[in-house]
Amino acid sequence: MPFHDQLQPRLPAMQEKNHNLELDVQYPDTRLEATITPELVERWVRSALLGPAELAIRFVDAAEGLTLNRDYRGKDYATNVLTFAYNEGEELGEDDPVQADIVLCTDVLQREADEQKKSLEEHAAHLVVHGVLHAQGYDHEHDEEAEEMEQFERDVMEALGYPDPYAEQ
Repeated sequence: MPFHDQLQPRLPAMQEKNHNLELDVQYPDTRLEATITPELVERWVRSALLGPAELAIRFVDAAEGLTLNRDYRGKDYATNVLTFAYNEGEELGEDDPVQADIVLCTDVLQREADEQKKSLEEHAAHLVVHGVLHAQGYDHEHDEEAEEMEQFERDVMEALGYPDPYAEQ
């Protein structure tokens, strides 16, 4: 049985489970600080966690987003979310935290939300969930991986009360 099929009945319990989480939410670009609060971000992060984590979520402007994407991925544009998973590929014990920095570019986030006719909150929630899954080793480079990751995102977003992030608008 695929993992996401096993996940759906457990999502509400996962949200309630208090995984050990150290979370630092940073707003060097302050435009979303009043609306995308650390409390909201923590709720989204916890909904996608499968174990303990030490995470920083950073909201940046287009200049910083472009610099990070260019320097670390060789792509000369700002992207919506970047995940820097520091213990990727390591075998973690049950109590070992996932460690990652997740960077969201405010300019891209706002533009995509408008283009996709989604609320800023809804799109930010999806990108945070997406980044947290990457931090835990999920990927979408191959079709099978992408399908599993996208279904996990759909399930988490539904449990949070948001619509399917991949539905056609």
